[in-house]
Amino acid sequence: MAQIELSAIRKSFDGTDVLKGIDFRIADGEFISLVGPSGCGKSTLLRIIAGLEPQDSGEVHIDGRPVDGIRPSARNLAMVFQSYALYPHLSAFDNIAVPLRMRRLSAIERLPLLGALLPGRRAKERHIRADIEGIAEQLDISPLLRRKPGQLSGGQRQRVAVGRAMVREPVAFLFDEPLSNLDAKLRVHMRAELAELHRRLKATFVYVTHDQAEAMTMSSRIAVMMGGELIQAGTPAEIYNEPGDIRVAEFIGSPKINVLPGRIRKDGGVDVLGTALKLTCNAAAGDCRIGVRPERIELGTGPFSGTVVHLENLGAEAFVHLAVEGIGSRLIARLADVKHLPAMASSVAFGFAPDAVRMFDPAGKRIELRMEQAERIREPAHV
Repeated sequence: MAQIELSAIRKSFDGTDVLKGIDFRIADGEFISLVGPSGCGKSTLLRIIAGLEPQDSGEVHIDGRPVDGIRPSARNLAMVFQSYALYPHLSAFDNIAVPLRMRRLSAIERLPLLGALLPGRRAKERHIRADIEGIAEQLDISPLLRRKPGQLSGGQRQRVAVGRAMVREPVAFLFDEPLSNLDAKLRVHMRAELAELHRRLKATFVYVTHDQAEAMTMSSRIAVMMGGELIQAGTPAEIYNEPGDIRVAEFIGSPKINVLPGRIRKDGGVDVLGTALKLTCNAAAGDCRIGVRPERIELGTGPFSGTVVHLENLGAEAFVHLAVEGIGSRLIARLADVKHLPAMASSVAFGFAPDAVRMFDPAGKRIELRMEQAERIREPAHV
């Protein structure tokens, strides 16, 4: 397997910077997801790793070896695309066989008529068949090998594409939004299949997606990209619970994090909507932004209040949308108890524990906080 290291990778198109000095190391055997909104540069970065797109500057190393200028086939990487990239006129078996025949058969042996007459061709084909049947068994597609892509479902075509990548025995697998063409139910199923495949192969997976659910459920680490920059990398739990930038906090999580206007006092205390939190920080006095995840909002108690403007009952949980004076957008609370929801247009008190707060400066960077006591909220501040 392979360790992949990116050093100061830059790329621009028509004068627009797409990648702005990416430094990142992917460990051997790691499942890393590059996640971010459309246009953030994640697919371009994947293509640079694959050798399909040259970078303007910077270096790519695979297992400590520089691969800049080396053609894609010589990098021994396998790539699975969003469109599957299967040959429609070939069976699933022959699609999977393509890289093996290109690697193991000479140009003459690949000729349809003359090649079959050459000595040694049959033995090579037997080995190719054995390898494909082994891969097909792992992916549970053995009964599908004689079918053509048009006779397969989206999930089956995706498994064939993965099988074609696996038979190459690459040092790493690169996935470019491979599940985006599937329906919601099949995406959930394929997420589990890909995660299980990674555990079984213990291979290096680099996975590009804009779907945070895919990144959170499959990855050992996530790298969040925005505007051509790598904003933060960490485990799914670290990215969700300890975002270092408000853009990460708002992108990861559904519904997204609630952001409230705050104020840092000269003594280091923090006020939100006229209420002092039992928190302090070392930042300079001034404006700040307070982030609280929807599941950490507690209704029915606390110093704040809002009006219920929308209810979403999903059966196992519910989202309560509140209009709160002083907040430009709705505040959302996620509730596990769907049997006791507030009435529409009712006024509801709410609060949150100090450890639920994530604070950011005006530039969006994280501000570290200290809890004064294991209490919730003080009484309204007197300004």
